Amino acid sequence: MSNINKLEDFATQVRRDILRQVHAVNSGHPGGSLGCTEFLVALYQEIMNRKEGFDMDGIGEDVFYLSNGHISPVIYSVLARSGYFPIEELSTFRKLGTRLQGHPSTHDGLPGVRIASGSLGQGLSVALGTAQAKKLNNDDNLVFTLHGDGELQEGQIWEAAMYAAANKVDNLIATVDYNGQQIDGSTEEVCSLGNLKAKFEAFGWDVLEVKEGNNLEAIIAGLNEAKSKTGKGKPVCILLHTMMGNGVDFMMHTHAWHGKAPSNEQLELALSQNPETLGDY
Repeated sequence: MSNINKLEDFATQVRRDILRQVHAVNSGHPGGSLGCTEFLVALYQEIMNRKEGFDMDGIGEDVFYLSNGHISPVIYSVLARSGYFPIEELSTFRKLGTRLQGHPSTHDGLPGVRIASGSLGQGLSVALGTAQAKKLNNDDNLVFTLHGDGELQEGQIWEAAMYAAANKVDNLIATVDYNGQQIDGSTEEVCSLGNLKAKFEAFGWDVLEVKEGNNLEAIIAGLNEAKSKTGKGKPVCILLHTMMGNGVDFMMHTHAWHGKAPSNEQLELALSQNPETLGDY
C-alpha cells in the first residue's frame, strides 16, 4: 500500500471518529472538522517534525496551534491516532469531567494541546510569541496554525498579521480553511473577506493557494512549498480551499452542518460513506 493510500485510510477513519463523537453527545461541529481532516492528517502524519511524547514548550520540534477551536472533533481524533493519548478517550468527547471539551483546553493537561482555543482570532497572536521564542532559542523548527475564514473577520487577526510582517516572523506558516462558510451562511454574504490573497500580500505576507484543499497530495505539496518559503524574511500564509462537510455528501455545499449533530439515520448514512479502516474506538 502506498503512503498516500495509508493517509487516505487514516483520513477516512478520522471522519468516522468525528461523526461518532458529535452524534454520541448530540453536540459539536462536524462540518468544519470534516473539511479540515485531510489537512490535519497530512500535517501530523507527513509534514511536522514531532518528538516522542509531549511537552508544553515544544522546543526542538514543530508546533501547531488550532485557532478555530470549535473543530475540536478532528484535532482530537488526529491527536489520538497520532499517539498523543488513548484512542478510547474519544468516547468521552464533551462529557462531564472529560479532557476532551467542546473547545480544546489546557486545564486538564491533554497531550497535544498547548492553548485553549474557543474565542476566535487569538491563535495567530499566540503562534507569533512561540515563533519568536524559537528564534531566541536558536530553534530552527516551525510554527503552524489553522484558522477559519470566518475567523478572519476578527480584528485581532489583522493586528497579528501586521506584527508578523513588521517583525519578519519567517518561521511561521498560517493556514486558512477557505471554505467560504460560517455559522450564519456564506462568508461573502455575512461579511465579505474580499480578495484574501491580496490582503495578506498587502500586509507583507508570502501567500500561496491550495485549490484542492481536500486532496492529500495537493495539501502535502502545498505545505512543502510553504516550508520552502520560510526563513526569507516573511511569514507564510496558505489559502486552503476546502469543502465544509467533505466526505459526507449531504453535509457538503452548505453551512447547515457547521454546528449540528446527525440523527441516528443520518449517522448510519454518513458512516456508510466512510467505511472503517483503522478500527473504531
